[in-house]
Amino acid sequence: MRLDLVWVIYRAESQPAHCEASRCEEELQALGAKVVVAMSGVNANPFPDLLASEAGLPDLAVVLGGDGTVLGAARHLAVHDVPILSFNVGGHLGFLTHDRRLLSGEKLWQRLSQDRFALERRMMLRAAVDRRSNAKRSTRSTASLQDLNGNQSPHWALNDFYLRPYRDEVSPTCTLELEIDGEVVDHYRGDGLILATPTGSTGYAMASGGPILHPGIDAIVVSPICPMSLSSRPVIVPPASRLVIGLPRDSTRRVKLWKDGSSGALLEPGEGCVVQRARHHALMVVLEQSPSYYRTLTHKLHWAGSLLNS
Repeated sequence: MRLDLVWVIYRAESQPAHCEASRCEEELQALGAKVVVAMSGVNANPFPDLLASEAGLPDLAVVLGGDGTVLGAARHLAVHDVPILSFNVGGHLGFLTHDRRLLSGEKLWQRLSQDRFALERRMMLRAAVDRRSNAKRSTRSTASLQDLNGNQSPHWALNDFYLRPYRDEVSPTCTLELEIDGEVVDHYRGDGLILATPTGSTGYAMASGGPILHPGIDAIVVSPICPMSLSSRPVIVPPASRLVIGLPRDSTRRVKLWKDGSSGALLEPGEGCVVQRARHHALMVVLEQSPSYYRTLTHKLHWAGSLLNS
């Protein structure tokens, strides 16, 4: 891997992440790399300015923080095929990050420059808001995402998209219609609906009772949030599926689309959202020679399996 230009993205309001970012900058500059350091958080999005820079795209993005910081980076960088190397510095669960101690490991940057690593491709989702009426949606179910976008930018997610009522002054419930590949499957009444990747299956979808999917399996998890019907259950659909989530035109509730927990778009009654697998993947740099997803699960979720290795 070339290390001519490296972006170091660190978690906002985290002193440990800031300190590690400064250390990475010094070490990389000592090797002759040009380094750009930027802070990322809820109120700090450095990527529009970075991507508009005349310096061009980096050879590598080093992300220092928790899973949220990694998700934000992936939403902006995956479409440009920028590899992401992440470390858990000031984060929480850290499903997507390496242990912080690897940052001070022997000859980390030389290892990267000598291609002694692996690239893991993580499936992503793309969403487009359909501003047409529900009555017309079924008759034009083969329309492309590009047709639906108009002048809007597409939404990307590495973990999940979910739709929930915009405001909860009256009731937190809403009614959503799910259409898969042109066929209306169900009407969900409850707190909302989650559409997750295998990566996101250990997040909000899991907390809502959904299954855990190995990241090597490309599929989409559809998981209702607190449904009011016991028959509304999580389902797994093929990765090439085209999912349309619509609001009834007679609904009095607006619904908010969220992407990886960040604000996406506001949907009015009669509008909908089209979700499909993205054409690109998030490229995650893996340093371990034999990474084990199951070891990560037992460690992060405190399963009994971790007792056998203690």
